[in-house]
Amino acid sequence: MPIFESTEKMYEILGGLFQLLADDPEVGPKANEENINIRFIINDPDGEIWLLHGDPKPVVVTGECDAKPDIEMWISGDDCHAFWLQKLSLPVALAKKKVKAKGPMAKVLGLLPLLKPAYENYPKICEREGLPTDV
Repeated sequence: MPIFESTEKMYEILGGLFQLLADDPEVGPKANEENINIRFIINDPDGEIWLLHGDPKPVVVTGECDAKPDIEMWISGDDCHAFWLQKLSLPVALAKKKVKAKGPMAKVLGLLPLLKPAYENYPKICEREGLPTDV
């Protein structure tokens, strides 16, 4: 059984996590400086989460969007969960093809240092939502 029981639950949890990053007074502006649109295509459950360049901060969209992505990343819900728990690193996930990506990955890898607030908050979100953290 997948970590996220439904697409709606995935959007609630991961969309909220992305919104936390967009709203962060340090992370949001730095992410926005990259001027990129990222489309995360998640399976099991199926859905999309977008992180779009916005003004004055990034915009998070859950579900389909007619924006043009600069970067697209494909990942399972379970692997996404493991990533936010810091139990799956992006370079390893890319090498093992747990994450497939299209676009300028150097920009994505450059954003990794900005994820600290999400890494700190995701275990708390999991605890609140009853999701396992021992993956």
